[in-house]
Amino acid sequence: MGNIESIDGRPLFRLVFDADGDIDPATSAALTEGIRESALTDLVIFSHGWNNDEAAATSLYERWFKLLAQQLDPSYTVGFVGLRWPSQLWRDEPIPDFADEQTDDAAGAVALAQAPTFPAGPPTLDAAQLADLKEMFPGGSEDLDVIAGLLAQPPTAVGATQMFAAMRAFNAHTDTGFSDGEADPAAMLAPGTPGMLDPQRSPVDVFTKFGDRLADAGATFGDGGGGAAGLGGLAEKVWQGAKEALRQLSYWQMKNRAGVVGRNGLGPAIDRLADEYPALRFHLVGHSFGGRLVSYALAGMRDRKPSPVKAVTLMEAAYSRFAFADRLPFRQASGALAGCQNRVDGPVTVCFSRYDRALSTFYPLASAAAGDDAAGLDDPLFRWRAMGSLGAYRAVTQPLGDDGVPYRFQPRQLFNLDASAVVNADAGPSGAHSDIFHSELSWVTAFAGGLNKP
Repeated sequence: MGNIESIDGRPLFRLVFDADGDIDPATSAALTEGIRESALTDLVIFSHGWNNDEAAATSLYERWFKLLAQQLDPSYTVGFVGLRWPSQLWRDEPIPDFADEQTDDAAGAVALAQAPTFPAGPPTLDAAQLADLKEMFPGGSEDLDVIAGLLAQPPTAVGATQMFAAMRAFNAHTDTGFSDGEADPAAMLAPGTPGMLDPQRSPVDVFTKFGDRLADAGATFGDGGGGAAGLGGLAEKVWQGAKEALRQLSYWQMKNRAGVVGRNGLGPAIDRLADEYPALRFHLVGHSFGGRLVSYALAGMRDRKPSPVKAVTLMEAAYSRFAFADRLPFRQASGALAGCQNRVDGPVTVCFSRYDRALSTFYPLASAAAGDDAAGLDDPLFRWRAMGSLGAYRAVTQPLGDDGVPYRFQPRQLFNLDASAVVNADAGPSGAHSDIFHSELSWVTAFAGGLNKP
């Protein structure tokens, strides 16, 4: 296979996109030529949620593809593609399952920890994290400086109001993408704005709720550093919650970016490859934001029959569980991806876990606008639940089976697989969000696309 990398004798390719979905010509050309050179019958395309550096991305893909490679029918010539696109985990959240690459920086509200409780650390943004955010979101650099400066000061009610205004400015200067259809067009929010930045909300209340959820996840706070004018004993919690709100705001923008890359980048790329190699079969896999990316690739493809995409596997996907809904239960509209499952000549499988705290707790908290989380409802955050937390709305649901167990999947249908019995590692506040290295999950991809050993 020349200079092509491989996993268990199967070629491994890179495909790189920028934030607008523009494809890197060199990796595109290498993939196009590699398909011909390797005479591939099938291509498994996996999108990460996080891409902190090349070594981490490579390690993630190699580890997951090795699980899958052991389950593939040797009569198929299968190639693997690991996507790269700009998204990044915060530095105080060591990349899960890559202990050798974890930093020594234990500061920050949600550093991963195995202990039931852990110190939250200072609420400040260190220089390296601030530089990362500026590189990821250059349009919001000035706003980030304001936020970092406020976090470095003693917490006050006035400071919280200024911080909230700076976060709203950051969102406006970095806004991209589109919603999954769950947002209310009549709301007093600009398109793409997370509900937590609703101007009707109290900044102190928003930040306190994030602090509360950190405490629920095991974070312990200090005394707040003094000077907590107008906040009393809540001071430390408010500032920790403010830092967490910024984290979730940056992740919100990465989620939006994932849809852009999928619709404008990966979808058209699949079309081009399908035109050049009509017999080639595609299998899409996405974790976290990568689940949104591969899903919106369906919207960016031409609608052709039969579809070259044979299966889509979503693992702890970080986007709305209502995206594929024909009729939304809370307003007269459909989800943004309604009908797109018909562009798959096989199933769309949604693997979810109730132990994914990132999606069950922080995702809906960031999404909800004023009044959406009112008490007295059976699920006050119902409208903002994520795929990876509860699965696709009104899809058939069954437990995730063992490696090798057959499923009764049907083409062009959504199927929820409750993976809670397997995906349950409690890695700090994010919970089991990145607990994806299981043969039971890779088996879903192999079986759904008809690639499994007989």
